[in-house]
Amino acid sequence: MTTQLTAHDVTYDRVAQMIDHSLLRPELTIDEVLEGCETAGRYQVASATLRPCDVALGVDALAGSGVPVSTVVGFPHGSSTTATKVYEAQRCMADGAIELDMVLNIGRLRSGDAVYVAEDIAAVVEAAGSEAIVKVIIENAYLDHDQKVSACVAVENAGAPFVKTSTGFAPTGATIEDLELMRATVSPDMKVKAAGGVRTLDALLEVMSIGVDRIGATSTEAMLEDYKERVGG
Repeated sequence: MTTQLTAHDVTYDRVAQMIDHSLLRPELTIDEVLEGCETAGRYQVASATLRPCDVALGVDALAGSGVPVSTVVGFPHGSSTTATKVYEAQRCMADGAIELDMVLNIGRLRSGDAVYVAEDIAAVVEAAGSEAIVKVIIENAYLDHDQKVSACVAVENAGAPFVKTSTGFAPTGATIEDLELMRATVSPDMKVKAAGGVRTLDALLEVMSIGVDRIGATSTEAMLEDYKERVGG
């Protein structure tokens, strides 16, 4: 049985380093992106996740903060060609991104073409090399149980170190049931990221309790201020 963590069980740094501060909404202005980067730097989170066009801007804004820039590839539908995903990954790394959250090809996965899906992921993993961490979004909202398992297996077979629940733009996001399935399917060395729906400190602590390693969040400030209120500091 999983032991539920409380705020007093974990340090501030551990909680903050769970969070990729998400700045991916299409309508965000440059000023809003810069404000989000300032938030990421102030709270010392794991990364600021920016749209590809904002990567260079975010790298400059976060220079000296110790907070890296992550970005997205093939986002949000996953249906770009493999060559396009590889180019996008390379371009974003050239601009300074060191983490890439790529969307697998959802339609091909649902069609049962696991080989195509794995090769698509592997091409981005190869392009990233040692320069960037690849997190693969499987978009659980569109998958049944067996397809979620197949997606996790494809991600691991392709050599990506992270499997991620969702883009945050599908009808549903991370659920405890899906996260438990993903954690049970991949090997202990693989990491799991939850995105879409983890909006409170209690929700963050709950997913930590089941072995989730990272979350994508827009409510970063609220969660970390809640932690400080409960624990102090």
